[in-house]
Amino acid sequence: MIAEIEAGNVATVIVKDMSRLGRDYLKVGYYTEIFFVERDVRYIAINDGVDSAKGDNDFTPFRNLFNDFYAKDTSKKVRAIKKAQGMAGEHLTKPPYGYKVDPNDRKKWIVDEEAAAVVKRIFDLCVAGKGPSQIAKVLKADKVLIAKAYYSKKKGKALPDNPYNWKDSTIVAVLERMDYCGHTVNFKSYSKSHKLKKRIPTTKEQQAIFRNTHEAIVEEAVFERVQELRANKRRPTKAERQGMFSGLVFCADCGSKLHFATCKSFDGSQDHYRCARYKSNTGDCTAHFIREEVLRKIVLNRIFAVTAMFYEDITAFMELIQKQRFDEAEKDMKRKRREVGQARKRIAELDRIFKRIYEDDINGTISHERFLKLSAEYEAEQKELTEKVKAEQQEVDTYEQNKSDFDSFAAIIRKYVGITELTTTIVNEFIKKIVVHAPEKIDGKRFQKVAIVFNFVGEIHLPTDPQTEHKEANKQEKTA
Repeated sequence: MIAEIEAGNVATVIVKDMSRLGRDYLKVGYYTEIFFVERDVRYIAINDGVDSAKGDNDFTPFRNLFNDFYAKDTSKKVRAIKKAQGMAGEHLTKPPYGYKVDPNDRKKWIVDEEAAAVVKRIFDLCVAGKGPSQIAKVLKADKVLIAKAYYSKKKGKALPDNPYNWKDSTIVAVLERMDYCGHTVNFKSYSKSHKLKKRIPTTKEQQAIFRNTHEAIVEEAVFERVQELRANKRRPTKAERQGMFSGLVFCADCGSKLHFATCKSFDGSQDHYRCARYKSNTGDCTAHFIREEVLRKIVLNRIFAVTAMFYEDITAFMELIQKQRFDEAEKDMKRKRREVGQARKRIAELDRIFKRIYEDDINGTISHERFLKLSAEYEAEQKELTEKVKAEQQEVDTYEQNKSDFDSFAAIIRKYVGITELTTTIVNEFIKKIVVHAPEKIDGKRFQKVAIVFNFVGEIHLPTDPQTEHKEANKQEKTA
């Protein structure tokens, strides 16, 4: 309409009432007081009795203001309702791709098996080392319908143009959506005003997460692993070869990643990893050079050794993990649990003390100045204790979670029993990170420590390991 008015094709604008033109009193005022007047456009609001041809209506600006207030008040009420629903754990959005509304309960989500299979595949491809653009290409090549096309097909409607054209942003949105673990995540974004459509992402602290509210499509361990892999993004290479351990290998001395180096002229045996800080010629670190084929052998042998002990004596293996991970931590956790309990008792006691001194202040037993001083001291102590409880309880909760991680690691071992070679998927499921030390010469031979940190259970020191300074030492003889 605005374009038609500017083109001179409109002489009169008629609306039912002022609110039909808009509820933003500033914009409505601009159009009625300036825009229409400059272009000789007559403006009529039938129910409000407004007609610009009959002269100014002094009450019109107030109507615009009331309309704006009504919109703001309605927005405030809707926000309050949504806030209450969200804090009660109700879904605030439509089901994401992979779920559908339960026909027996509109507030519940159930799994849409056909779409859920695609969601699982997207996560599996990510664990297999593929990035969003690569996953999108795979789905497009296999002619998997995009979400919009899938819903159109389900409703018997015509498919949109490019029904297999998956976008990177769509893949990223799927990989980052925690709802697929069976949890409800509310308040992921907000708008600054009811007048603005732009949504601003919230931080994790601002979100409300309700666990196990619906059936999971993706295991939480897989979801967390995907987030770790995406945090360690892999660089594309000109040779179009991807390092099997890219994003997982770190320097023991400076903590930087070891970048994968390859070339089209390489036959594969020359592919290697070297410290990123050495490559940038900063002089801060040495190369920590290690060939990929050597690293493959080390990792495969390590997985074989761990798997062998697991099947030979699972009880001894579990005791070993517990001893290495939990014995020292258990002492610390007992102390923290005790401190948390004591702090909570003191917080409750401070509440009672505060109530008592408040009553003394009202009764005049103590001066108001004394009350203010004491209350400030008690509030400061209570705040400090509350923060301490929160931090230490989080450590205790994390420790309890770690104790249950053994089952998750055992499931991975059982899943890949009898493997004869490594794949990117196997590496990403087993390995959290690999720490490469600088090589050293002993008796004329090249030795290099490689520490392998497994998912869920960390670094494992087997009884058969050679020990150097109480650290795992995997030998790598010079190969070139």
